[in-house]
This record gives sequence, structure tokens and C-alpha cells, in this order.
Amino acid sequence: MKISLTTRFWILVSLVAISGFSQGMLLPLIAIIFEQDGVSSTLNGLNAAGLYIGILLISPFMEAPLRKYGYKPVILVGGLFVIIALSLFPLWKSVVFWFILRLIIGIGDHALHFATQTWITSFSPKESRGRNISLYGLSFGIGFAIGPLMANLVKINEALPFILSAILCLITWGFLFFLQNEFPEQDVAVNSLPETMKRFSQAIKYGWIAFLSPFGYGFLESSLNGSFPIYGLRIGLNIEFISLLLTTFAVGGIVFQLPLGILSDKYGRRYVLSYILSIGALAFFTASLLEHTMIPLLMCLFIAGMVVGSTFSLGISYMTDLMPSRLLPAGNLLCGISFSLGSLAGPYAGGIFIQLFSHASFFHIISSMLFVIFLLVIVFGSKSPLYQKTSENM
Repeated sequence: MKISLTTRFWILVSLVAISGFSQGMLLPLIAIIFEQDGVSSTLNGLNAAGLYIGILLISPFMEAPLRKYGYKPVILVGGLFVIIALSLFPLWKSVVFWFILRLIIGIGDHALHFATQTWITSFSPKESRGRNISLYGLSFGIGFAIGPLMANLVKINEALPFILSAILCLITWGFLFFLQNEFPEQDVAVNSLPETMKRFSQAIKYGWIAFLSPFGYGFLESSLNGSFPIYGLRIGLNIEFISLLLTTFAVGGIVFQLPLGILSDKYGRRYVLSYILSIGALAFFTASLLEHTMIPLLMCLFIAGMVVGSTFSLGISYMTDLMPSRLLPAGNLLCGISFSLGSLAGPYAGGIFIQLFSHASFFHIISSMLFVIFLLVIVFGSKSPLYQKTSENM
């Protein structure tokens, strides 16, 4: 049975949505479980980093198997890793064991994301590439928005969220078998690690400024979902309201993901990114002043989600604009690496911040990070080797 491009696209984005769901669930769920068990905020943050360490470990070795075996096998193996790891969480509650499972999920998720992301960009026409990438980010955002709500099920049974998430992943994973495998362009040999590193170096030269957005989003997402629940419990917020805040932020990102993608197609990625980063920094700073008021805090998180919730997908689009086509697989990998570096730093930095600066608002660290990236995009965004050429074509 031949599957149309549209059907293939929606199967792939549904996989990304379920991946976002599992990530959105795991960060606050495990943070809350460990906090209630008396685990320190620093150790809690380090445990959350396991997922992103897995991404970093596997990244240099992803391009060669993708070119050798094609998109579908890489996605199948990645999804299987995630399903198995989620199923094993209820077997033994241990900081070390759960860290290993998060490491495995990081490897599986990255394989899934890299292959789906590269596949979508490879078959998407140039005139609709920005739209498709925005829908890719939107699907992840929808899953991530629903995920934190699963933390409430911990009151029924600690194993229930993990089991439900594994079942949903398994159902979606099954649709992959209807797809016909395809391969990326075999323009150069990339079967060695040195060759991959060389292509990474070239991609960084062209698109380093674009990689800041995935880094910032990873830092924001992981610290907000991994460290903020700890901070929220310590300042007297209940689990239900913390879950609602995280979902509100994610919903804001969902609502404006596609409109911002369309605006970036019209006005340019750098222009739109500079605005959303500055507004996001201001929204989180305002939240730091209103963190003990329910409705205003919800409004601040929603506004922040509206703008910075699109930084990952806009970063991918920005990278695609700046990168020569032969380097797009490497550029997609580096977007994932940048995201994982930010995600790795987020929970650990958040845990240390909570422990050392108990009288400061947690939102200050996020606001400062967004402001720094805003300054870098403003100062260096027009200096990429391909930027002038890209601007002329917009």
C-alpha cells in the first residue's frame, strides 16, 4: 500500500507529538516524586540531565546509520528504546536506575527526532518548508503541553503515568510499519567519525547563530519543567497549580507556533527571533514579581509561551536558511545537540540556583538567559556567511 506524502507527514508529526508528551510528563513527574522523597534539588536536576546526556552521547554517531539504513529503521529503533525504558520505570525506584532509563530515552528520542526532522525537511517543498517545520514544532508542543498533566496521576499510583505513556508510544510507533523506507541524499561519504566532525565544523561556521535558539529553548524547557516544580513546592504552590502553569506555558506556544512560523517566512527569522526573545525575557521577569498571585502568573506564563515556545522550530528554520543544502543533515544534528546542551544545563543550573539563591525568584535565571541570546542575535545575526544571500531571497 502506497502512502501519500501528506499521510507520511502526519504519521511522522504524530510520533513527535507522543515524544513531546513523554518528555513533558517525565520532567515534572520525576522532579515531584524525588522532591517528595527528600532528594536534593541539585541531585534532582542532575538526574533530569540523563535524557540530554543520552542525546549528546549518540549525536556524533547518528548521521552514518541514517545514510546506511534509511529513515524508517532509525525511527523504529529510537521509538523502541523509548517504549522499553518507559515500561521499566515502575520496576525499581532508584535515582541511579532512573538516570540510566532517562539516558536510554535520550538516545531513543534523539534518533527519532533527528530522523523525522531530516525526513520532513528533505521531502518538504521550499515554499512550504517553514510551514511544515512549524507544524513539526507544534506537534511536539501539543504533546509537551499535555504531558505535565499526567503528574497528577501520581496521587493514584506512581506507576500509572509511566504505563499509560508507554502504551501511547507503542500505539503510535505501530503506524511506522505502513511507511516505505527512504534514504537521504548520498552526496558524500560520512561513514567515519572524522568526516562527521568535519561537517559539523563547516555547519557551525555557517549557522552557529541559529543554534542559539534551540539551546535557549532546551534550557528554558528543561529548567521550567525539571526545576520549577521543586521551586514551586518550596514557595507553597500545590502540584495541581504547578501542572497548570506548565500546561499554560505550553498551550501559549501551541497557539502561536504556526503564526510565528508564517511571520518568519514573510519578515525573516532573525527579525522575528529578536522580538520574541526580548518579549519572553520581559514576560519571565514580570512573572518573578507576580509569582504569588494566581491569575497574573498564569497570564505571564501564557504570554511567555506564546513567544518563546516557537524558538526551537524557528531555530531550525533559521538554520535551514543559512546552511548549504549539503550540510543540512549536520545542521539538523547540531540543532539537536544545541537543544540537548541547553537542556542539560537547565535542570542543573536551576537546581543550583534554587539551593544557593533561596530568596531570589527562579524566573530570574530564565529571563537572563533569554536576554543574553537576544543580544547575541541582534549583534551577530547578520554576520553569517550566507546571511546576505538568504536575506535577498526572502
